[in-house]
Amino acid sequence: MEWIAGVRLPDAPVAAAADALVRGTGDAALFHHGRRVFVLGTLRGRRHGQVADPELLYVAALVHALGLVPAHRTPGRRFELDGADLAARLLLDAGRGHADVRTGWLAVALHTTPEVPAGLEPEVALVAAGVDADLWGDGLADVEPELLRALLTAHPRRDFGERYAALLVAGVRDRPPTRTSTLADDVLTDPSRPRPDPLAALTRPAWPA
Repeated sequence: MEWIAGVRLPDAPVAAAADALVRGTGDAALFHHGRRVFVLGTLRGRRHGQVADPELLYVAALVHALGLVPAHRTPGRRFELDGADLAARLLLDAGRGHADVRTGWLAVALHTTPEVPAGLEPEVALVAAGVDADLWGDGLADVEPELLRALLTAHPRRDFGERYAALLVAGVRDRPPTRTSTLADDVLTDPSRPRPDPLAALTRPAWPA
């Protein structure tokens, strides 16, 4: 049984399968990111009275970014959908029912969509909340400093912003029609357009030292 920052990590076979899939990419930063997303989503949910199925949340959190990795990319398709299909496959293989598979799929498919996840199932809302916390520092005030320190001890963020930004750019550059109205579109948009700069936000130290 493994605990991180007061959060118990699922130890069911489907969680182990998600771990293996992410570790198989050879990119430790993605594994650390997925674990942080799970823990941060869980902690933010506790603060706001949202309780998720930990296995659904874990699978979606772990695989949400795998559509950026060459081995799991589909040309001409949004990376979010590639990751959503991976989550659905893991849950189907674990014998989960249609409703759970759909929830896991939506949690990954919508994790870059602003506002919408918050109105859906807790697993969908909390994957997005965990991603926003890890990438931009959103909602870190919801989490006690000692829990953040424990999380970073277990899954450090060293150079994560720069590494993730490079992964994101490489993962979507060759499929421009799939980037519309997403974080990916913000990253590679016409610089003359007045909008936020997510690459700068990724590399800014939003987390406490």
